[in-house]
Amino acid sequence: MAASQKPTERVVSLCTPTTAETMLVFDIAGYSLHKGIGAGKFIQSNPVSVGGYEWCIRYYPDGDASKESEDHVSVYLELLTKGAKARVIYDLRLVNHEIDLTTGRCCPKSPTEFDSLDASILGRNKQLKKKRSELEKSPFLRDDHLMIECALTVIKEPLVEETVKIRVPPSDLADNLGKWLETKEETDVTFNVRGETFHAHKILLAMRSPVFKAQLYGPMGDRTARNITVEDMQPDVFKDLLDFIY
Repeated sequence: MAASQKPTERVVSLCTPTTAETMLVFDIAGYSLHKGIGAGKFIQSNPVSVGGYEWCIRYYPDGDASKESEDHVSVYLELLTKGAKARVIYDLRLVNHEIDLTTGRCCPKSPTEFDSLDASILGRNKQLKKKRSELEKSPFLRDDHLMIECALTVIKEPLVEETVKIRVPPSDLADNLGKWLETKEETDVTFNVRGETFHAHKILLAMRSPVFKAQLYGPMGDRTARNITVEDMQPDVFKDLLDFIY
């Protein structure tokens, strides 16, 4: 029989992301009174602390001064913390909770990096943009109110938990197979070797020996054979062969 493997030890370190989540809400009352303040001028929500950083929503009633934002309203998420960088997943949207309606979503699929030192970051990050004429006919503008929401998830430094040592037990397959050979449990074939009888398992013999595989399962073999006579081998040699196979 083959010797059992020595026990092995696995050392596992588990790294999991840590996040902070908040819903930022900016309720624009008096929508019509904010129109006309000029392209590129904005109204800013109060700062909100999420994940150790300060955030706000910027609302541009007349667009952000880019050519694409002409005759639109624009909305951005802004990182206020000076000298900071943060990776986030966010979803800007217009909502009307009275009729359970959400549209105009700005939802990057992968994390976005915000850098408060980069003056052009607002231009590169996804914005929520809506044509003013369409907005004013939509159900999102009710009683001169416009509701903006931003579901914000800040991805913080990953947490590496303490290493866990797992002692893996040694494989005892060889021992188990050897016991089956000794106890003759579930054997399905018998070998008669010069007056001595040996019990074994067909499938294991075929798996370990191409000769036995051909004899027991090959086209010239007999799958139903349960008693096989071996004439060209001594009993002690045949026993050593079975011990090696098992």
